[in-house]
Amino acid sequence: MSLAFDAHEHAQSLAARLDAELRHADPRTILKAAVAHLGDKLALVSSFGAESAVLLDIAAKVNPDIAVLFLDTGMLFGQTLDYRRGLAERLNLTNVRDLRPAHQDLATGDPQAKLWETDTDACCHIRKVLPLDKALGEFDGWITGRKRFHGGDRMNLAVVEASEGKLKFNPLANWGKENLDAYIAEHQLPAHPLVSQGFPSIGCWPCTQPAAEGEDVRAGRWKGLDKSECGIHLARAPGTPNNIGGDI
Repeated sequence: MSLAFDAHEHAQSLAARLDAELRHADPRTILKAAVAHLGDKLALVSSFGAESAVLLDIAAKVNPDIAVLFLDTGMLFGQTLDYRRGLAERLNLTNVRDLRPAHQDLATGDPQAKLWETDTDACCHIRKVLPLDKALGEFDGWITGRKRFHGGDRMNLAVVEASEGKLKFNPLANWGKENLDAYIAEHQLPAHPLVSQGFPSIGCWPCTQPAAEGEDVRAGRWKGLDKSECGIHLARAPGTPNNIGGDI
C-alpha cells in the first residue's frame, strides 16, 4: 500500500470522526478545533469576496497568525485587490499570502491572457488550481468559506471532509445568508464594494456578472456555462495530478 494511499485513508477516517463531532457546532468552535488539530499546518483559503469578511474575522479572533492564502489570478477586479489589502489590515491578519500563477504556466498555456474566452476550465487550472496545489504542499489541512445555501454541489457539504489526503474544514457550511448578514452587522464588517452593484459572488472579472433578483448567489459566475466551480474544490483520486481541460 502506498504512502499516498495511507495518508488518504487516514484523512478520510479522521475527517469522518471530526465531522460527526462538529457538524452542529458554531463556526468559531469549528475553527478552534481545526487549529487545535493542525496548528501551523493549517491554512485558510479566501477569495476576499462578497462574504469573505465573516470567516476572516472569526479566524482572526481565533488565530490572527493563521496562513491566509489568496489567489491573485491576475484577472481579479481592482476592487477585490483593494478590499484584500484593507480588510487584512483592519482584521490584523499577519500572514496573508498572495498566490499568483507561474510565469512559465502563463507563457505556455495563456500567453495572450485570452484563454478564458475558449476554455474556462483550463484558465482556472492555470490561475487557481496549480498555484493553490503548490501552496498547500506545506499544509496538512485547509479552511474554506463554502456554504450549503449556495446550492449546486455545495448543498450536501460536510463540515469536515478529506481532500487529497488533507483535512478540509467548512466552518460556515451550516450558515445561511441571514446568519452572515447578522454577523456582519454585529461586528460592523465592511462589505466588498461590488456587493452594492449587484454582485453576490465575486471571482475574476471576465467570468463574473451581477446576479438578477431571485437568482442563486452564484448565478453570476460563469453565466451561461455548465460550470459552477473553478476546480479547487473538485475531488480527484489520491495521487492523481490535475490535468488541464475538463471540469477539474
